[in-house]
Amino acid sequence: MSNRHLARTIAMQSLYQWDFLGQENVDLPRIIAFNRDEFAPDFEDGGFVQDLVDGTLRHHKEIDEIITHFAPDWPLETITIIDRNILRLGCFELKFSESVPSKVAINEAIELAKSFGGEASGRFVNGVLGAVYKDMLAKGEAKEIDKNPPKKRESEPESLPTPNA
Repeated sequence: MSNRHLARTIAMQSLYQWDFLGQENVDLPRIIAFNRDEFAPDFEDGGFVQDLVDGTLRHHKEIDEIITHFAPDWPLETITIIDRNILRLGCFELKFSESVPSKVAINEAIELAKSFGGEASGRFVNGVLGAVYKDMLAKGEAKEIDKNPPKKRESEPESLPTPNA
C-alpha cells in the first residue's frame, strides 16, 4: 500500500470516528493520532493526513451540499457513515485539492469504498464522484493539474519495454 493511500485510509477512518461521535466536541488530533498508531505506527507522512482531514472539515458543509446534489435519491443521513466519509474525502480532493489529479481522487475513493464499504459502495462512490467530475468539466472548472499534468522525469521511460516473445 502506498504512503498516500495509507494516509487516505487513516484520514477516512478519522473522519468516520468524527462523524460517528457526533461531530461536535470531538478531539480530532487524538483520533488521528490513535488511527495512525493503530494502523500505521511507522507512518511518517502525518502532514498529508492532517491536510486531508482539515481540508475536508473546512469544506464540510459545501461538500455535503455537493453530495446531496449529485446523490438526490440518497439523503445524506441515509448514506452509511463509511460511504458518506469516503465521499467527503474524495469530494474534497476532487474539488478543493489542487495537488491531486481528479482521476486519482476518484480512483482512491473507489478503492477505499471497495475495501471498507459494502458490496455496492465502490459503484456508488464512482457514480457520485464521476458525476461531480463531469459537472466540473462542463462548467470549465478543470483543475490546473488535470490540464497540465506534471512532466515525466528524464529517468522515466515513455513506456515499458515489451518482452521478446
